[in-house]
Amino acid sequence: MPMPRKSLVSVDTTPSYHVVSRCVRRTFLFGVVDNKDFSHRRDAIVERLSELATLFCIDIAAYAIMSNHYHLVVRIQKQRALDLTMQEVITRWSALFSLPFLAQRFANNEDMSDAERCEAIRQIELRRERLYDLSWFMRCLNEPIARMANLEDDCTGRFWEGRFKSQALLDERAELQAMAYVDLNPIRAKMADTLEHSDFTSIQTRLEASNSPMKPLLPFAGDSHQSKNPEHIPYSLIEYIQLVEWTGRQIKAGKRGYIPSEMPPIFERLKINTSAWLHNCEGLEKTYYRVIGSAARLQEFCKKLKQQRVLGITAARQAFD
Repeated sequence: MPMPRKSLVSVDTTPSYHVVSRCVRRTFLFGVVDNKDFSHRRDAIVERLSELATLFCIDIAAYAIMSNHYHLVVRIQKQRALDLTMQEVITRWSALFSLPFLAQRFANNEDMSDAERCEAIRQIELRRERLYDLSWFMRCLNEPIARMANLEDDCTGRFWEGRFKSQALLDERAELQAMAYVDLNPIRAKMADTLEHSDFTSIQTRLEASNSPMKPLLPFAGDSHQSKNPEHIPYSLIEYIQLVEWTGRQIKAGKRGYIPSEMPPIFERLKINTSAWLHNCEGLEKTYYRVIGSAARLQEFCKKLKQQRVLGITAARQAFD
């Protein structure tokens, strides 16, 4: 039975989530269907992601846009939203939707009664909350793409396969695992054989830097003193690229990858079991269910949200404990 989104996304528990949204019936509506090429829709998603990243207080750590679905790893920046001035909230929200009448009057500094002003402020504060709401972010991403596609296809109805799927990432190791899983999607699907040729992925964006249309992505810190900064990923970009490239080299069809003698130091620092890491990067969505992290963090998360079943705890113990 589906759970309410508020039970699956708890910013106070963890700000990081792996998100997947699939086309209806998992058809290749971003690829080639009946000799029609719809790959331009992948460009549209990249452009929309780039726009939303500047408006919402939600950072994109990783993304991969495939032929019939896409993956995101996001980090919700609640404090950044709370620090916005009311005028900044108005400016950001107005770029997405029209403001309610009273909020618009407040924005224009019109004369208002005390009751009208209180209601206008309430409306603006509600929109502040939406600027760090994952469901609103996904709505603003998916709805324009669906409308564009239906207009092109001269049809109506669903474009996306129900609501998006989300997995909570309870610590930095879970976040890195999900990022690597997402960035390696084209390689696992045999759509690319190198990171630099993995089109429509964050790893390609990071490698191309200023030449990429996708901006901005959640940056890597590179310095240990920034390891607790929520505005950064607490490792260097070079280490992450080494990590993803190493993982990709080990994923081989029909057999288990070998562990080379030379290994990125990030494995040792995070105390990651390499065999379990490879297994998870080949099937993160099947290995775990709604939550990814160490066994202790999984149990803590489920207890806080009053969930009794802890799916994926065996994999968590093998990978992270």
